[in-house]
Amino acid sequence: MNNLTPREIVTELDRHIVGQSDAKKSVAIAIRNRWRRQQLDEELRKEVNPKNILMIGPTGVGKTEIARRLATLTGAPFIKVEASKYTEVGYYGRDVESMIRELVENAIGLVRERELANVEEEAKKRVTERLLDLLAPAPQSFDVGVDSDDSPERYERTREKMRAMLVGGELENRNVEITVEQKVQAMMVPGMGGPGMDSGMEFDMQGMLEKILPKNVSRREMTVAEARKVLFDQECEALINQEKVNTLAVELAEDTGIIFIDEIDKVVASEGGRGADVSRQGVQRDLLPIVEGTTVQTRYGYVRTDHILFVGAGAFHTTQPSDLMPELQGRFPIRVELNDLTKDDFIRILSEPRNSLTKQYVALMKTEGVDIKFADDAIDALATYAFQVNQSTQNIGARRLHTIMERLLEELSFEAPDMKMGQVDINAAYVRDRLDAVAQDEDLSKFIL
Repeated sequence: MNNLTPREIVTELDRHIVGQSDAKKSVAIAIRNRWRRQQLDEELRKEVNPKNILMIGPTGVGKTEIARRLATLTGAPFIKVEASKYTEVGYYGRDVESMIRELVENAIGLVRERELANVEEEAKKRVTERLLDLLAPAPQSFDVGVDSDDSPERYERTREKMRAMLVGGELENRNVEITVEQKVQAMMVPGMGGPGMDSGMEFDMQGMLEKILPKNVSRREMTVAEARKVLFDQECEALINQEKVNTLAVELAEDTGIIFIDEIDKVVASEGGRGADVSRQGVQRDLLPIVEGTTVQTRYGYVRTDHILFVGAGAFHTTQPSDLMPELQGRFPIRVELNDLTKDDFIRILSEPRNSLTKQYVALMKTEGVDIKFADDAIDALATYAFQVNQSTQNIGARRLHTIMERLLEELSFEAPDMKMGQVDINAAYVRDRLDAVAQDEDLSKFIL
């Protein structure tokens, strides 16, 4: 994993997320502790458990984004699950252990990308040779005479000419015929496990069918440009050791995996509750061994959850973290509260991050040849509307900016393809003209903004 100090992690998070310095500091320390654990000797390393985090705060203040950016920074497998999803169908909605299987699938994707990078050059060389075999196939036999039309020397000269043309991109539209293998698509078999089913072990129908049924191979004609992509995938598949990928992925998930459990406050049961409360209490009991540390069986082998980092998050409007089961509370030793966003926060969110909404819309409109510019007073006006609507209706944090920006630029987005070119200056007057009437009507703003 990346050797980032807590200060460096916070600095990177600041590039994308405004405010919430306490939360950033806490998660940065937790991530650094994982690196520190890797430096210990093996015996002591086994005893050091991750410091799981409980984020407390309203929606739209950056809880999910902080966890997601952390995973990207560290190259760690990451999944987000919603605790409430496990209560939707009777006592069990989804098998709680499925989150571990999803994490391993994510890890396999990461490891596979790394392995692809390692074999990319070799795969490209093999693709070039295969394309040459298709474009300039070798004769079945050569004449003995050195100067004959189908001598080995003449064939090699022809092949080298074709190679130069191929590398130079002169043969991209030439047609070739290649062999394509289509994988058998497995159907979900009832009672055989899978997402949403109460099964301790997934049934790998896809893998089983691939082993039993004959390969579906066909010949297809396509251009060299199209064939290069297909052949590249085939060569990468041949060069990558899938067993090695699976093994490394399991290790990566066990040592660096991050699971973000959102809406954890939704599985708090009221005192002496029945019905849905029983389901919620059951979800807490099922989560407990996963967070404490257990072994989950997956199609890629057994996965231990002892050192996976769990980040719980919830608004806790009507409940408290202390309402969780005592055992589950103890597994989230780091508690951090995220603050409501102010008008100044909205101004910074609209202007500072490298992927801010204003920069996104500028880039999107530029694809139509329209250059839009946001004045400072426009940013101030947008932040004011977002803050006011959050206060007067439901507070959805920074997500309010998305609906406001869509409303602001709806007409421009519709007309942009016909404008072809031009510049649009967006100032406070422009913002008020398009948002004031809706924002003032509280009933209407509930539905539109």
